[in-house]
Amino acid sequence: MAKGETMRHRRPQARAGQVVGLLGGSFDPAHKGHAHITREALRRFGLDQVWWVMSPGNPLKAEGPADMARRMARARAVMDHPRVTVTDIEAQLGTRYTAQTLRRLRRLYPGVRFVWLMGADNLAQLDRWQDWQQIMEGVPVGVLARPGQRISARASKAARIYRAARLPARAGRLLARGGAPRWCFVNVPMVDISSTRIRRAGAWTR
Repeated sequence: MAKGETMRHRRPQARAGQVVGLLGGSFDPAHKGHAHITREALRRFGLDQVWWVMSPGNPLKAEGPADMARRMARARAVMDHPRVTVTDIEAQLGTRYTAQTLRRLRRLYPGVRFVWLMGADNLAQLDRWQDWQQIMEGVPVGVLARPGQRISARASKAARIYRAARLPARAGRLLARGGAPRWCFVNVPMVDISSTRIRRAGAWTR
């Protein structure tokens, strides 16, 4: 570790040729549902690592999240796995939007094959994201959903535009083996929990 560098601010490590899944979000708070889909993503998409990319704030939400250090501490307690890293690299880079973050990461980690991970709810609203087509055309995208969300995801603008780039679920482990645009939608058993529900129950305050 470099002089003055803290665990919180150290950049995650990856070697050229590795496949790294990126799960972005505010994690406000992180919970066992996040951990569950991360383990599923590692298996279903053949990932070497997953990085939880802790967002300083969601541009689509008016209210800001809890303090970054507190959210990161909670996330590390929830997701204790040797192939998963919780990182504040987005705050380090000063990027605000996912497309910006991905461009910077690809420059910082030449040869690393990144896969953007998201839930079906995010796919449904992806066309609201800044430079969303750059995301789809910049890295492969793995979409994880509970059974029953397939209809809304298929109806999304992103799914329609990139219909020809979709891999069948059974080919998920091949997702990172080709260039973008390339995406795969897989149904996974979901844990019935959400950050919103935890906050409403008073178990986490901002």
